[in-house]
Amino acid sequence: MTNELYYAYNTVVECISWVIQLKGVSKLISFDAFVADGILPLYLQIILFIKRGLIAGTVKDGEELPSRRVLSALLGVNPNTVQKAYALLEEEGLILSRAGAKSVISADESTIKKIREELLLADIKNIASSLRQMGLSKEQAIELIIKNWD
Repeated sequence: MTNELYYAYNTVVECISWVIQLKGVSKLISFDAFVADGILPLYLQIILFIKRGLIAGTVKDGEELPSRRVLSALLGVNPNTVQKAYALLEEEGLILSRAGAKSVISADESTIKKIREELLLADIKNIASSLRQMGLSKEQAIELIIKNWD
């Protein structure tokens, strides 16, 4: 039987406890790879982390999110920051939350495809804008992308 690390927040001593999660129980999404970039607001970074995880396959449909309190303690942020991220993800239909229960990811293949296209388009627009600001023509930009593709 394989066991996985699970987090729980102890409100009595205000600390995070590590608990073993047994195989067969819903998997908890790990935020170990989360790195705040200092550019975007943290709630948007949390949202992007989850969306990029869905695209990469490291976050899957049905997986549980850490509680708001646990994630805020793990990331060292205000619980309201995590609450805002979760609320926006819920509005987008990417997570399901019920009072007293864990929030879980809710994303089918068409939703993941839509997120991939949305994020790629945003990245492409940012890159195109940066290249224009640097004075590159469309042809120069395409040549630069082709040169650095591999």
